[in-house]
This record gives sequence, C-alpha cells and structure tokens, in this order.
Amino acid sequence: MPFEARRAQKAGRIPDGGRGRNPEARRSAPVPHGRMGAGTPISPLMVPFRKMHGLGNDFVVFDARRSPLALDAEAVRRIADRRRGIGCDQLIVIEPPREPGTAAWMSIRNPDGSEAEACGNATRCVTGLLMDEGGAETVALGTLGGVLRAERRPGGLVSVDMGVPRLRWDEVPLAREMDTLHLPLAAEGVDDPAACSMGNPHATFFVPDVSALDIAAIGPRLEHDPLFPARANIGFAEVLAADRILLRMWERGAGITLACGSGACAALVNAHRRGLAGRSATVTLDGGELLIEWGETGRVTMTGPVAESFTGEIALPARAEVRAA
Repeated sequence: MPFEARRAQKAGRIPDGGRGRNPEARRSAPVPHGRMGAGTPISPLMVPFRKMHGLGNDFVVFDARRSPLALDAEAVRRIADRRRGIGCDQLIVIEPPREPGTAAWMSIRNPDGSEAEACGNATRCVTGLLMDEGGAETVALGTLGGVLRAERRPGGLVSVDMGVPRLRWDEVPLAREMDTLHLPLAAEGVDDPAACSMGNPHATFFVPDVSALDIAAIGPRLEHDPLFPARANIGFAEVLAADRILLRMWERGAGITLACGSGACAALVNAHRRGLAGRSATVTLDGGELLIEWGETGRVTMTGPVAESFTGEIALPARAEVRAA
C-alpha cells in the first residue's frame, strides 16, 4: 500500500494553505479528488496536511471542506503510526459545517481508528486556524460532542467554551446506575474515581503522588473496564492547591499523551465536586499548563496555546475513499 509523507515547511504561525507560501498557488490548486461516487476506490493522491499540537498533544489535520475525504480505520492507523506514518495522538478532519452558525465541522479519529466525540486541544488548534483564516476573534465549531465556541486571548492563547459537564451516570455513560462522584473501580495504587462527560467519557482518580503510578500498566485495563460501555479517558490527578492540579492522562484509543484538554476540564470539575479545588485552576500536564474555569453558569472554559509544527503532503492509501461531493 503506497504510503508516503513529505514535510513542506516549518512554521511558527499558522499559514493559509499547506502547499507552500504562494497564496495564489494555494487558491488555484485544490486537491484533485474529483467527483466520484461514494465507496469508489481511488489511486493514491498527494493530499496536504498540517501537523499541529496543543502542549505536545499532537494532531494530523486534513482540510476536507472543498474536497470531501473519508479514511477507513486502517488508513487512520497508518497515518497515526509514529514509525511508518506521520504520527499523532489524533487525526483531525475539518469538514463543511453541519450546524447553523458554525464555521466548520471537526471529525476526530483516535490512533486505533475509532472515532472520538471531543478533544479540547484539537479544538483550540482548529479554531485558532479558522480564526486566523477569517481574521476573526471568535468562532464556533461543530463536533460530535456539541458546538464549541472559541475566542482569541492575548499572548497567542485560545480559549474554548467546552460546555456544561454531564454528571449523570447515563450521560457519562456508565454501565449501570450509580453515583458518578464515587465509582466502584480500582487498580494498583488507585481507587474511588469520579466520572463526568465533557462530550466524551472521563474518570478521574485523585492520588497523593501521580509520579509513583505505572500508568502504562493500569491505563489500558481502566479504559476498557466493563463499567464504561464506550470506554473512557482516565485521568490521574494530584491536587497541589485549591487552584493548582497536576494531571497525567491515559486517553481512550491513544494511550499516554502529553496533554488532554477535555481531561483537564474533567479533572477540575471532579476535583471541585469532591471539595478538593475551587472553580478555577491551573492544570499542569506533561506538556504544559492549561487554565480551566468552571463558571457559575455551569460552563467550563479551557485556555491554552496552539502551535503548528510543520505542513506537508501525504500519499493516501489506495483504500481511501471520496464521498459524493
């Protein structure tokens, strides 16, 4: 299966296209997917991508707003592979808007090929890209987890309204009715997590020393516990002060990541529910810091940086398909 990627350029700012620095060339040279019927195999094509990250939580981003693109699970796994592909924690596809008042739709795929409902760091990256593109200070983005609104903040930061956390057992979801503040779940060195949904399922364990945990060993078992019918993102939080939390994450379908925006939101929400933290805290992850605020209106806001590592082109596998355009 042909599968090649080429880096085009390094960039400190988010450029317009991903095909070089000539704006006219970018506008006049759309990716030649054509207007093929659904399910029609195509030959490998060089398709532009961006490699972006939020605090080291990294993404391969495709823009499919003009040329619809569908990747099967195997193609996603190959692109996400850090030795044979580009490598990423999640693969992102920007699509035409599906919700009124939004600029675009964001589809999120995990490295194992599964689909995710939400990703806070990816949302900052994509909304930052859309705001740069449109010269706007605010933007709304549609996702499976709901419509997310973002605004630009000083110092190159982006703030995203992640919505209202879902706290009922069937909203997380859990396999049976129970108190989401205390789950009957334990593994080596951890027990009694709290759960909530930030558009995707999260369980947060509160521990005295997060550095003492073998997260690579216990993370997979907790993610796949029968208590979570849709699996779950697992956070391990050490509360340092009412306004400071140290967090490490095992992400569903991705494993240990340097940062998880929705996981940071869940950690603050669950810590406040437990009486361990206030309604605002700096959450320190392996890749850096996020400011998380759970406002009196019930909505959670996440603020942090975005960055672009490089742009390039990739020859998509022959199994890639183009939806009817």
